[in-house]
Amino acid sequence: MTHGLIKSMTLALAAAAFAPLASAQEVTLKVHFFLPATSFANTLFIQPWCERIAKESNQRMKCQTYPSMQLGGTPPQLFEQARDGVADVVWTLPGYTAGRFPSVEVFELPFMMQNPEATSKALWDYVEKYAPAEFKDVKPLAFHVHGDGVFHMTNKPVRTAADLKGLKLRAPTRMTNKFMALLGATPVSMPVPQVGDALSKGVIDGAVVPYEVVPSVKIQELVKFHSETDPAEPAFYTSTFIFAMNKAKYESLPADLKKVIDHNSGQALSGLIGKAFLQADAEGKKLTAKNTTNVIPKAELENWKKLGQPLTDAWIADMNAKGHNGKEMLDGARALIAKHAAGK
Repeated sequence: MTHGLIKSMTLALAAAAFAPLASAQEVTLKVHFFLPATSFANTLFIQPWCERIAKESNQRMKCQTYPSMQLGGTPPQLFEQARDGVADVVWTLPGYTAGRFPSVEVFELPFMMQNPEATSKALWDYVEKYAPAEFKDVKPLAFHVHGDGVFHMTNKPVRTAADLKGLKLRAPTRMTNKFMALLGATPVSMPVPQVGDALSKGVIDGAVVPYEVVPSVKIQELVKFHSETDPAEPAFYTSTFIFAMNKAKYESLPADLKKVIDHNSGQALSGLIGKAFLQADAEGKKLTAKNTTNVIPKAELENWKKLGQPLTDAWIADMNAKGHNGKEMLDGARALIAKHAAGK
């Protein structure tokens, strides 16, 4: 056997030995979400996250994003898609599957949230302490909330609860729907992508969403009035979100790529997303400049707080019936929000 042949055989064997290793190191994550690629959620949070994991893995782990439900299904099915491996990573709202994640609904009670960055960090800590079992089927990468909810109305502004009487209003979650009913509106539940069509056809008289959603749905073109609540007061509602990974996909990663995911998940990422949504609100609000905006004052909101109290009482009772200590969980959520708001 010639020296050249031995050398080429050795190289071939070496290449064969390392080929599986090399291919195993190349990972593409299918990232699925319900808003368009142009949405602030994508440009300010999902894409930057993808860029970070690509950079930190020396381009060995990359995202293939599928905005606007391009992998099929509906927004309420995203959690299952992460669980079942239809997608590797999803961004969705636990509230889209009403009643399935009752523990985190405490953050969706009226007047819980004032700062999305602090409240998002608190939400991560809260899930770790009180509700890990609810999300055991996926690997959570982050939990977060959005900024203050705003009323976007087609024909008249909201100044008092009386202005909502008899109006059909889109709300995102079970808690917000119940709160809208207590305020006198007729709640209509639907995911964000359906809001534009419902407004344009007059199916609803308005929608409660943060300003961040405005460009995704072109809300500024479909309504004339935007009614905010006093910024010194906690938001009248917020929604909880989860950024989650398929467990098997995570477990299949080599140790160094797991480390990259771990470095880009958790409480810090949760706070980062909350902060990005605050920035997105400021950008979305700019688009509404030609419309009329008003602020619902603190005195009126005090009335709303009283109207909303039965929701909080019912949530505590529901948790107690499920074998938890509802009051302790509510107090725990509030304490975590206050702690992070104080920068501790």
